Amino acid sequence: MHKEPPHPETPCRDEAALTPSVPQTLEQALQLLAQREQELAALRAVQQEWVHAVSHDLRAPLRHVLSFGPLVTELLQAERPAAEDVQEARSFLQTMDRSARRMAAMFDGLLLLSRAARQPLQWQPVDLGGLLQEQIAQLQQPDTDRVQWQLPPQYPAVRADIPLLRQALQAVLANALKFTRAVAQPRIEVTAERHAEGGDITLTVRDNGVGFDAARAAALFGIFQRMHRETEYEGVGIGLALARTACRRMGGDASIAAALGQGCSVTLHWPGGWDRR
Repeated sequence: MHKEPPHPETPCRDEAALTPSVPQTLEQALQLLAQREQELAALRAVQQEWVHAVSHDLRAPLRHVLSFGPLVTELLQAERPAAEDVQEARSFLQTMDRSARRMAAMFDGLLLLSRAARQPLQWQPVDLGGLLQEQIAQLQQPDTDRVQWQLPPQYPAVRADIPLLRQALQAVLANALKFTRAVAQPRIEVTAERHAEGGDITLTVRDNGVGFDAARAAALFGIFQRMHRETEYEGVGIGLALARTACRRMGGDASIAAALGQGCSVTLHWPGGWDRR
């Protein structure tokens, strides 16, 4: 029996949406070229930041491991080392252990950033309220039950890449919880709004925590950048860099404002209208 040759499959709507549009006019072509140049400049800046992080920031914990090892050997080389030598060697080993753990956490942070920068974008409708509640529930600890949460009564309908948005929210909410820990009556407020029909979405997380010097705000989005000593607050300085990377992947950005002793606000924005595919 004669069989009809199979017809080529018709591209589905989602596949068609992923096909890059071809400029139809010189003006459109110039706009596209300018956009690509901006993207390339951003990629170069990110590359420089990564080079600095790997060549400079990771060297500090590595130096501790490499420097204290020979000292431990020297202290313990006697058949029966003195008690004070054993105690000092133990102290050096603890420093080496902390440095190795910190370096491992830094590598984990770089891996998260790398995945956020490379994973394919998948625009989907987002239950913003549900996503916020999910992250708050995951981050809550016994010592954070006293936090007063102020959440929006309703949320705008938005689209986003859900895994990227989840990472950004987790980072900024975790920071808000961390830096309100020492406050007598911690308060965290979340607002979300759409600027115009089909326009940008702005989500802001404000806290009444310890804050910081506003003059240093811009540097905090860099990789491994911290405002407080490691002995005061845990972390390796990757959260805000991750939030910014996630927002930029979605065509938006992140910003931060604070005052010392008066809390902090982090704003995420992205074009989350229904025209996103």
